[in-house]
Order: sequence, then structure tokens, then C-alpha cells
Amino acid sequence: MTQTVPPLKLASRMSRLGTETAFEVLARAKALEAQGRSIVHLEIGEPDFDTPANVVAAGVKALQEGWTHYGPAAGQPDFREAIAAYVGRTRGVEIGADEVCVVPGGKPIMFYSLLALTESGDEVIYPNPGFPIYESMIQFSGAKAVACPLRESNGFSLDPQDVISRLTPNTKMVILNSPANPTGGVTGREQLAEVVAALRDRPDVWILSDEIYSRLLYDGEEHVSPLSDPSVRDRIILLDGFSKTYAMTGWRLGYGVMPAPLAAMVTKLMVNSNSCTASFTQRAGLEAITGDQSAVETMRATFDVRRKHIVGLLNDVPGISCHLPKGAFYVFPNVRGVGLKSDELQRRILSEAGVACLAGTAFGAEGEGYLRFSYAASIETIEEGVRRVRGLIESL
Repeated sequence: MTQTVPPLKLASRMSRLGTETAFEVLARAKALEAQGRSIVHLEIGEPDFDTPANVVAAGVKALQEGWTHYGPAAGQPDFREAIAAYVGRTRGVEIGADEVCVVPGGKPIMFYSLLALTESGDEVIYPNPGFPIYESMIQFSGAKAVACPLRESNGFSLDPQDVISRLTPNTKMVILNSPANPTGGVTGREQLAEVVAALRDRPDVWILSDEIYSRLLYDGEEHVSPLSDPSVRDRIILLDGFSKTYAMTGWRLGYGVMPAPLAAMVTKLMVNSNSCTASFTQRAGLEAITGDQSAVETMRATFDVRRKHIVGLLNDVPGISCHLPKGAFYVFPNVRGVGLKSDELQRRILSEAGVACLAGTAFGAEGEGYLRFSYAASIETIEEGVRRVRGLIESL
């Protein structure tokens, strides 16, 4: 007798949960490769460099020395102190270790901050196009996601008036990201100061500053952080980590810096979800942040060469124009001249040309008319990818 399996009945909150399209495209690309297709990967936001040798050695040593057990939920004390010292030095403020929470990757800081601070009826302003998990986590927390456009006409830099005009009595948080994913846009000192000035008299509004690409800047650009402004210091949550700077994506290591009372609540969320971040990973992170930094500069300089090269190649493709980004390792070319919607063009580029990239709409509605390519790939890979894209577009 056949037993009928009842349909899966999910909690209503699951309908509010989004995804990260990059991993979906990667899965489709891998499936095509399994069928024997040649695929050029320009979709994933991951350095193509190996983790620096000194960092790997520190991780191996930690495993050999028995750093394989539970640790404190907020992170190992000496590691938190090292992060506090690094953030304090680079942002020009005094940071205590009790303001640091170590987590497995950067996303938990987004998730925990929104869970701890927002609820139904609250509004959160976030960049669009922007990292898709912002909107997903805002909605999952029950708050209202308020999109703040980033425009090519402004170099994809944040326009302070776009933030200010969206502030309401219900605004609970503003999310900032500079350098930005997916555009590579950078928010300058004057622009950030204008945003902070508007929030100075709103003690009920938090700022979540995603600075994961802070060391990947070009053309003399400086990184500025709202954490450096003492007038809003008690309402800043800084998100940073090791994935992009040190090519440690698979190590799953990030951190947040925030007022100690909030850090205690984020630690409680860690206890209830992850228990702690892997101990041996933290020993590798300690070496990364305190040891030889030459590999970081080598990687940044290499990205800079690739940045200029891919922009030049894309600007020679009919129907495409590409702005030169100032940070991160992405380009966000305008493809409106091709005459196809972003998601349709992205699908055809993968299926017909064998190049994996992302539609701009994977990063929000404001991304229509754009694609995102990662230049965290070799010059040869970039050239082959753009050659294939050009061939497809010329055949349309």
C-alpha cells in the first residue's frame, strides 16, 4: 500500500527569506561542466589566490596543538584583543575587546544585528543594487526593507540625499557598504559625513557599516568608516572579516565591532546558533591580522591590473559600457544597449557562451540593465570570458 507523503508545510517567515544568486549560478555552471561544457567562471566573489602561507601554517599548527575544542562564544580573548587593536588603529578610535564578536563569516553580523534590533514596523534602509543578503535578512527579521539606489551617474557612490530622503520616524537602521558589492563603488569622506550629520540627532537609528572590502581600494582612494565619528560611535556596528582581504573564504571567519551591551546580545545569539567559531580558524586569523601583510598588497595590486584590463575589454563590446570601479573586485557594466533584460542576458551568456556571470537584478531591482563580473580571475580567464561574451552579443 502506497503511503502518501504530506506536503511540506513551512513557517510563513520562510517566504520572506531570499538567497544569494551567485551560488545558484555556480551550481548551474558546475552542472554544465559535468556534461563536458567548458565554462569560464566570473560569477563568484572569491579571491582566486590561495590563503597566505603564513596563515595556513598557523592554522595547521593550531590543529596539531589541539585547538579543536569549544572556545568562548564571542571569540578567543587574545584574538578579540588583536581585532580591537587593528580596528582601533585603522579607524582611529579606541576599541575594547568586549566590543568585538567573532563569528563564522560576515553574514552572521548582519543576521544577528537585525534580529537583535529590529522588529515588525521598523524600517531599514539598505543599498540597491547591493549584497542580496541585506534585503533577505531585513525581511526575514520582520522589518521593512527600504531600498536606497546607487546610481552609475554618481560612480555608484552613495548619494547622501538618497539616504536622508528615506528617513522616517520608523527608521531603525541604515546599512552602508563601502567599497561596495556588486558595483565597486566607494563612498567618500564628505558623503559619509553628510549621512552621519543627518543621523546625529536620531539616537534611535543604528548604522551597520559593512567594510569587508576596506583594504581593496585603488587609485589612491581612502577608506573612511562611520566608526571614526565619536558623535555616533555608540550606534555603529562595523562588519569586517578575513574572506576577501586574506583569501580565506572557506575558513569562515568574520567579526563585528559594536557597543558592548549589543555585543553581549550578539554573543547570546551565537550561543543559540553556532556555539562558537572554530578555534583553529581563529588562530589562523590571529596570524593573518598580526603577521606579514605583503600577500595582501600583492593581491590588491594584481586585482588593480585586472580591473583596468577587464574594463577596457568590456568597453570594446558592442552594447556594453563599463564604469571603472574604485574598490572591491567586481565590475558592473551597463548592458542596456544589448537589448535584453539582465536575467535573460545572463542566462544566455551561460548557456550559449559558457560564461558564468550574474544579472544586476540578483542585487536588487536597481540592478536592471547591468551585469556583474568578478575579476578575481586570471588575465587569461578574463580575456577568454569577455571574448565569448562579445561573440554571443555580436551574434544576437
